[in-house]
Amino acid sequence: MKFGKVVMKYRIPILVIAVILIVPSVFGMTSTRINYDMLNYLPEDMDTVVGQNVLSDDYGKGAFSFVIFEDMPLKDVSALKSKIEQLEHVETVLWYDSIADISVPMEILPDKIYNAFNSENSTMMAIFFDTSTSSDDTMDTIKEIRSITGKQCFVSGMSALVTDLKDLCEKEEPIYVTIAVILACTAMMLFMDSWLIPFIFLASIGMSILLNMGTNYFLGDISYITKALSAVLQLAVTMDYSIFLWHSYSEQRAHYDDHREAMATAINETLVSVIGSSLTTIAGFIALCFMSFTLGRDLGIVMAKGVLFGVIGCITTLPALIILLDGPLQKTKHTALLHSMNKLAGRVTKAFPVFLAVFVVLIAPAYYGYHKTNDEVYYDMGETLPEDMEFVIADSKLREDFDVASTHMLLVDASLPSRSVKSMIKNMENVEGIKYVLGMESVVGSRVPEEILPESITSAFKSDRWKLYLINSEYRVASDEVNNQIVELNTILKQYDENGMLIGEAPLMKDMIETTDTDFKVVNIISIVAIFIIIALVQKSISLPFILVAVIELAICINLGLPHYFNQSLPFIAPICISTIQLGATVDYAILMTTRYKSERRDGHDKRTAVTTALATSIPSIIVSAMGLFAATFGVALYSDIDIVSSICMLMARGAIISMFCVIFILPAAFMLLDGVICATSIGFKPDKNKTELNNV
Repeated sequence: MKFGKVVMKYRIPILVIAVILIVPSVFGMTSTRINYDMLNYLPEDMDTVVGQNVLSDDYGKGAFSFVIFEDMPLKDVSALKSKIEQLEHVETVLWYDSIADISVPMEILPDKIYNAFNSENSTMMAIFFDTSTSSDDTMDTIKEIRSITGKQCFVSGMSALVTDLKDLCEKEEPIYVTIAVILACTAMMLFMDSWLIPFIFLASIGMSILLNMGTNYFLGDISYITKALSAVLQLAVTMDYSIFLWHSYSEQRAHYDDHREAMATAINETLVSVIGSSLTTIAGFIALCFMSFTLGRDLGIVMAKGVLFGVIGCITTLPALIILLDGPLQKTKHTALLHSMNKLAGRVTKAFPVFLAVFVVLIAPAYYGYHKTNDEVYYDMGETLPEDMEFVIADSKLREDFDVASTHMLLVDASLPSRSVKSMIKNMENVEGIKYVLGMESVVGSRVPEEILPESITSAFKSDRWKLYLINSEYRVASDEVNNQIVELNTILKQYDENGMLIGEAPLMKDMIETTDTDFKVVNIISIVAIFIIIALVQKSISLPFILVAVIELAICINLGLPHYFNQSLPFIAPICISTIQLGATVDYAILMTTRYKSERRDGHDKRTAVTTALATSIPSIIVSAMGLFAATFGVALYSDIDIVSSICMLMARGAIISMFCVIFILPAAFMLLDGVICATSIGFKPDKNKTELNNV
């Protein structure tokens, strides 16, 4: 009881320190930069990433956008171009008047150039920025361009996407937390025995969340996905610990006259179970850190840290709050929604062959759907954004008016002979789906001599080491068509320049697809192995890790298999996250039941009695935990317009319920079937003969 007594002795200082820490936590949270560009998390040694760095270092160019002007006189377009050029961080603006005065007929331009930048009622200019795609400076400049140009202008490109995504996230994120808090409170008030305790839980968890978000400052920046999900996920996965403490305290209060002593005992009893439960959850998040696509590491570190803070809050801040408000808590107690589960447990145990059969029948379709879903994920984040978003409108205009769905950039050696370059461009323009390739040769090959070209043109396409070309494609980013196209373009490129680089959003996205496909397999194996080892050590068993992991993995396969059968496509990161998070967060349900089953067998009860008792006593806690996780994520899933957030939350909500049913119905059946094996391969399960005889009397 030493630790519990220390907490009780210093409960007031603990609360004071917790409140004081809120101030720097809020400062750290608001000062942490948020990264909205998913492509920034690719490995630094990839050719596409190296190429982007070359573009920045040699050309002073980072982000790239097209601006479309609709039904606007050329002189007005030219005036707006001049204003855009004056904006900070705009490096180069390319349009018709970059080559010739607008008084000169456009017919002087080659057809390729004319058609590239003009349609029936629209004209388009290309803008290069001297800052990266998702930098704050670039996003601010995008907003300035929109402010200058007005409603007849549309800004496309990755920078426009991340700008709009940032605005949407900042608008929605506070609502995520509000929804999660309201629904989690409602669930706990229904399923627990006090009207007030949910609010105390949330106060304690809220402090832990703030501390976690505040310490993100030391990471430099975090992704928008991490920022959007971390508070909700931390609330959802750490709520169990608070429930464990409250149930233990309620039991101990009947044995102690002094409620502080009761809490000290409860803390010490909860400490072991909470640490054991948290280890599996932390292992699930740590597994994400092994992704080469470092978005996983970003989310994994933040959430592992959040679980740790949640555990600390559960055994320090929460007990102090409960003791402080013990009087009101006792006055607001009520009968919980869940009553005795003895009858249900008895029926489940009796019918265990049925549930074993269900388990066997579900394996094949669940596994098949699971793998099909992983093959059907999408990578284009702009595809599912609201149709009225400015980027989405501009992107649609670009496709409809100019038949351009994506733009690649080509870097070749500046010393490459012009003849070779022209041959390479010709071959590339023959690749299916390529609209045209634009570069110095596109202009020089016309009636405009290279010597009279303005410096803005020559500097845009040529440096001391490299020549730059823009390749416009009819195919959307992340599609199979564009990925095959990139392979063909790279094949042609390497024939002429072994060191040449094909870069841009589509090539980067292709690398991300290949990287995350490997990551999924690696992370899944690591999370299973890590949790397997933790269960083996905690339960001191060889067989139990196989049983518990198998039950939860079935739940995961069902959860991730359903999108295939419902003809739904998930964002690529969702299956990777859910396969690890659901395993780490919900295997606790199985561990809770296993611990009680072990205790009952050790006390000499036969397997049926032991399994029935373990099930009956575990069901209320499992349901409360699962419903808390469901409530905290389901509302966010329904509300969010950001599909990646909505998908992960929906999978978490559904996964909690599926895991709950699998643990309640299938795990006891496995115990009934394999009881002999479990007792023979586990320490602490073998029945005590004296207790067995006593129970039989």
